[in-house]
Amino acid sequence: MTDDPYAPWPIVDAPATWSLERSTVTTGSGPVVVHHRAGPDPVLLVHGVAGSWTTWTPLLAAADGAGDRGLVLVDLPGWGASPAPEGPFDVDHGARVLVDVLDALGLPAVDVVGHSMGAFVALHLAVVAPGRVRSLASVSGTTTTTARAARHPWRALGTLPAFTLLRAGLLVTGDAARGLLRGIARAGLLPLVAAPVFTHVRRLDRSVLDAFVDEFRPELFVAAARTAATYDVGRWRAVACPVTAVVGRADVFARVSDLDDLRRLLPDVRTAVLEDCGHFAHVEHPDAVASLLGLA
Repeated sequence: MTDDPYAPWPIVDAPATWSLERSTVTTGSGPVVVHHRAGPDPVLLVHGVAGSWTTWTPLLAAADGAGDRGLVLVDLPGWGASPAPEGPFDVDHGARVLVDVLDALGLPAVDVVGHSMGAFVALHLAVVAPGRVRSLASVSGTTTTTARAARHPWRALGTLPAFTLLRAGLLVTGDAARGLLRGIARAGLLPLVAAPVFTHVRRLDRSVLDAFVDEFRPELFVAAARTAATYDVGRWRAVACPVTAVVGRADVFARVSDLDDLRRLLPDVRTAVLEDCGHFAHVEHPDAVASLLGLA
């Protein structure tokens, strides 16, 4: 499915557009920056490894700001405006950060939407703090195929080559990777590098690629892969809330087969495949995602 225009909205740092207030919340992993708005039926949006709260702005634009619903957009530790985590950071820490944020905002339960790694963290949140999650949506979620690829990288060259090669490259380049990416961007070659991630990279607003460079955290990508390698996805069978999972047909970090795996783990999960879509479904086809999640 998808009849909507491709990537019609830019990524913007304009919280006032959606009446969002910025706060800094103290968590067990250090301070995190949160953009939020009070309102009924609040929605918590959790970004992925090359994102921050701003990555969700195309979806907010498509959904007319989600009406009058409450909104919570978190910059996880080390991403966006949040400083690096104080100590190790894995999926357990991620879930605890989200609980700390909800506690600070006085929100007992929310509908959670996670992108990429954020979907992994959201699923874990629904396992360890089920009372806080009314419903869960995985958008281009890196789930079962990513976990297998992280455990068996050489075997994964045939199933998830982009993830496997990126992880190997980051292990080699280490701290220099971010500088290399910025150099590639200055040389005008970023569309070539980002092409596997988006189906029509040259049709993207420049703000999307700028955000991709600014928000990518190589060391945290490697740490997330390490966490996925040891995680038992069978734990997701404990998720009791309604779940929706959306992937792009051309996603190089998640696979359509992930939906089959999720259906085995979560028999009542609602799934959708977006045609002409890569790894950023909420940026590439925000209207379709907003409709599927009931935000429009």
